[in-house]
Amino acid sequence: MEQRPITNKAVWGNADFLPFYPSLSGDIQADVAVIGAGITGLSTAYHLCKAGKKVVILEQLQVGKGTTGSSTGNLYAPIDERLASILSKHGEETLRKVAQSRMAAIDFIEQRVQEFNIDCEFHRVPWHLFTTPETSNQNSEVEKEMEAATKAGLITHNSPSSSFPFKIDTLVSIEGQAQFNPLKYVQQLANALADRGCQIFENSQVIQVKDGSPCVVRTSQGSVTANDVVVATHSPKGIYGVQTAMEAYREYVLAVELKGELPPPGIYWHVQSGPQYSVRPYRENGKNYLLVLGEPYKVGTKTAHDELLVQLEKYLHAHFDVDNIQFIWAAQNYKAADHLPYIGTSPMERHTYIATGFSADGLTYGTLAGQIISDAISGIDNPWAKIYDPKRFTPLASAKRFAKENMTVAKHLLKDYLFYGEADEINEIQRGEGKTIKIDGDHLAAYRDEEGRLHIVSGICTHMGCVVHWNDGEKSWDCPCHGSRFSVEGKVLEGPAYTDLAKPEEPTSYE
Repeated sequence: MEQRPITNKAVWGNADFLPFYPSLSGDIQADVAVIGAGITGLSTAYHLCKAGKKVVILEQLQVGKGTTGSSTGNLYAPIDERLASILSKHGEETLRKVAQSRMAAIDFIEQRVQEFNIDCEFHRVPWHLFTTPETSNQNSEVEKEMEAATKAGLITHNSPSSSFPFKIDTLVSIEGQAQFNPLKYVQQLANALADRGCQIFENSQVIQVKDGSPCVVRTSQGSVTANDVVVATHSPKGIYGVQTAMEAYREYVLAVELKGELPPPGIYWHVQSGPQYSVRPYRENGKNYLLVLGEPYKVGTKTAHDELLVQLEKYLHAHFDVDNIQFIWAAQNYKAADHLPYIGTSPMERHTYIATGFSADGLTYGTLAGQIISDAISGIDNPWAKIYDPKRFTPLASAKRFAKENMTVAKHLLKDYLFYGEADEINEIQRGEGKTIKIDGDHLAAYRDEEGRLHIVSGICTHMGCVVHWNDGEKSWDCPCHGSRFSVEGKVLEGPAYTDLAKPEEPTSYE
């Protein structure tokens, strides 16, 4: 199949018609400083502003242009790792609370859409988990999920409509889930909060957070002193214990136009022997797209990104009459060891709150985190806070993934340092290539762009010292240990790293 370039722009990437916000300059004070203007940070700010708190939001990029803007806009009570896994790891009571809390988050989004008249294509749709004849060996997965969903208190059925876009072998459906344009939602929510006194600063990369009484959050141009801090950055910035219990994954999304009609609105999860495929239709301004998400890989470990895109294309062509591919982008998520996110304060901090480990369910969990964290700051008992507490102790549910993640980190630290360097000489690196290289004892990461210019940065991740790996699909340097990602110029793109990759003092000497 024809190889297509990765746009790194989601299908709703043009939804930037709202005002831009200034960068932080100088030192200010607030009741609460929120780091990150995605769905988690803005949901938290909504509750806090409503409670009368003075809130400042600091965003490294622009509102919604991080993880939220790269999501696929699906909202549902089930989870990526399946409700059946929660039942087996945590029991029926926790299962019910997970489903209840996630449904409450969907309701919250719908209420804000109505409150602020947000134009984001929000509508209720069914969620489907199914097998087709070629994947019928996975029927038990669907049956287990139906049992778990029923025990969770969700109303299920197993009868596909006449317009269902797949030939079904086994099916479980749940009504009353939802889809929307996530970027439009958060941008308009931010606008509504700004009108109500919330201060929002864009292009304000946080470089330090000091927990205390008060807390201090620093950027390169200023600081915010606050009673509490909320780190709503997908993976918390800095070093946290929960990072040793999470795995960072990325997966590609294709948005295509079909030759025929789109499937009926809905969330379609097609069970496979490996990772499932998630499919949804999207309609906007006369344009119709079908989105497919799948083929996840652990950050920093995949070299042949073309293979992932080819598999997605093959899947689409096998099930739909594809006209053309319009958008290709990637989304990142962090999977918690016991399949539940971490929302609250970590053991070593009293006034700094984190929200992470959402897996591929971040829009709903991020919204829920806003309620849980704002309640904690306001001294309100939240009915769901305990099951998501970062200080929880779940050794039986966490042991397998915890051991796997830490073995992976140890392997990369040992192997990458012992065998550092994919190139012996700079002139070996071809146009469009990125390779690690060791020169005069320096561990370097070098990329030669299509014009022949070299971009050289340190090859050591600024988070915990692992070696970064080249991502040939997105042209970035990715850390396989905890998911930090950097541009070819060394700028932090994603993950727990605070600071950019260092640049050699005399890069021209390596030409």
